[in-house]
Amino acid sequence: MDYRYHCYIPAAPGRNELPFNPCTLLDFTLLKLQAGQTWSGESGDREILAVVLGGRADFTIGAEKFPAVGGRSDVFAGKPHSVYIPAGSTVTVEAVGPVEIALPSAPSDLDVPPYVVEPARVAAGRWGAANFGRTYHQILTEVSQPDLPARRLIVGETYTPSGNWSTYPPHRHKVDNLPAEAAHEEMYYFRINPGDGFGICRMYTDEGYEENFTARDHGVHMMPEGYHTVVSAPGYTTYYLWFLAGTQRTQGALEDTDLAWVGRTVPMIRDLGH
Repeated sequence: MDYRYHCYIPAAPGRNELPFNPCTLLDFTLLKLQAGQTWSGESGDREILAVVLGGRADFTIGAEKFPAVGGRSDVFAGKPHSVYIPAGSTVTVEAVGPVEIALPSAPSDLDVPPYVVEPARVAAGRWGAANFGRTYHQILTEVSQPDLPARRLIVGETYTPSGNWSTYPPHRHKVDNLPAEAAHEEMYYFRINPGDGFGICRMYTDEGYEENFTARDHGVHMMPEGYHTVVSAPGYTTYYLWFLAGTQRTQGALEDTDLAWVGRTVPMIRDLGH
């Protein structure tokens, strides 16, 4: 079977690209540098949110300099530092020490200065309950950071505990029908703790297409369509960086109607202490 919507991105030194991409708006690259190494490029007609997965780096964006951005050792060690890189920018990244940086991007015509999203600006909380409970970081959203400009990108992180389900009940972002649903492409970039573990992803469409894959370190789930959900193998925590892009930045997700009743149990389950 030719899978349409998942891959594993290379994690070699330098800038790593997706081997293929079914999305028309979203793209993703992974930057890995050792201490003192640099990478330079241009954002072109795209906005980029550089999310520091682990380590520190100096960023020069046009005439703006942002020294020693970062701090956590890896994605499981606290909230991230991020840098918004607007369209039309020249970019140089110099590693202070070993550093990994996620670079989700989307088309943009927004003319704004670059800026840093400090960990203090990252909202944290918990979605779901019981064995479909998970925690999140909202890095750049229209709800948690309404004063931070972006044209299309919506970005956050989710941590799914051992044996738990995430993005459950499954939902989709297919059509603009606010407030119930917004048309967005979405991608997940995965890391697992401990690193030899795994999770499972399921994506399916109203037309009957279904795709399941093993989420390991550097796996990427690319979702221009379809309902989606994730589960962590017992003994492992699944992390994914999630990012969306559409015609607007208002979020709206439609849950699978056959499973939506599970979501309605959350207040009751939480009242029971779960």
